Amino acid sequence: MSRSFALLMLILVTSSRLWADYDPLLTTDVKTEQVDLTIKDGKRSREIPMRVYLPADKKAALVVLFSHGLGGNREGSAFLGKHWAMRGYVAVFLQHLGSDDSVWKDLPVAQRMEALKKAAGLKDFLLRVQDVPVVLDQLEVWNKDIAHPLAGRLDPKHVGMSGHSFGAVTTQAVSGQKYPIGKGFTDDRIHAAVIMSPSGPANGNTKQAFGNIKIPWMLLTGTKDSNPISGADAKTRLIVFPDLSPNSKYQLVLDNAEHSAFTERALPGETERRNPNHHRAMLAVTTAFWDAYLRENKDARQWLDSDAVRSVLDKDDQWHKK
Repeated sequence: MSRSFALLMLILVTSSRLWADYDPLLTTDVKTEQVDLTIKDGKRSREIPMRVYLPADKKAALVVLFSHGLGGNREGSAFLGKHWAMRGYVAVFLQHLGSDDSVWKDLPVAQRMEALKKAAGLKDFLLRVQDVPVVLDQLEVWNKDIAHPLAGRLDPKHVGMSGHSFGAVTTQAVSGQKYPIGKGFTDDRIHAAVIMSPSGPANGNTKQAFGNIKIPWMLLTGTKDSNPISGADAKTRLIVFPDLSPNSKYQLVLDNAEHSAFTERALPGETERRNPNHHRAMLAVTTAFWDAYLRENKDARQWLDSDAVRSVLDKDDQWHKK
């Protein structure tokens, strides 16, 4: 065996071991911090409540945002925020007033559906997509304010954006989706996006909407991911991925997962028994995605692009990449 061939084999074996050691579910026992804050947006006479999950390490950390679904709040999907913080990210969970739980919680049950449908319109969509840059601007201000709890804790230049349902619509808009008219809502500070329960464009032209996405996207849905308010179902969730521009795009379809699988509790009308491995799979693939495309961790990228992903999935879950 030649020395050059032996050296090549050593490099391959070493890199394989490094990849094999990568574990997106690994966390330490050190507790994270949690702080609730509110932004007062004077230009729009609007408040934006937030829950921020902070790593134990006080150094500046990469930021990932999360936008809740219709009728939710900043407290929802906490399992994601806690895990991302334990992995060293500052997880900022936004609450969008007007399409949050204030829409339905004080109404009689018979009136809630109509109120939620009304809150799912263009007015609240525009409020949501305008909330995101306001939050990013304010995080930069707080990061420089020595008297603020977030002072020096943030690296807001390379941001991850995520969301579920109406939050997925919000995430798609600020992460590169194109619209038939107008310049769109893309924020260039966002470098990667995780989209849970994605939605196709209103005009049905997926190639126009998603064919020129410039940053990595990860889509997550379920084989029973339907929403009676928007009319989206498991089939329509799948129309986004095929027309995404190539390179660094992923899709996970969880077997038997309903719309609430991305939250902590079932929604009215859902019948499937919740599968605890769904949350485990979400934590693994989203963490690896942030590590790969915000931290530029090569081992995380190799993990996503290899069969290692199957180790956290059930046999009937579907994993796609392009």
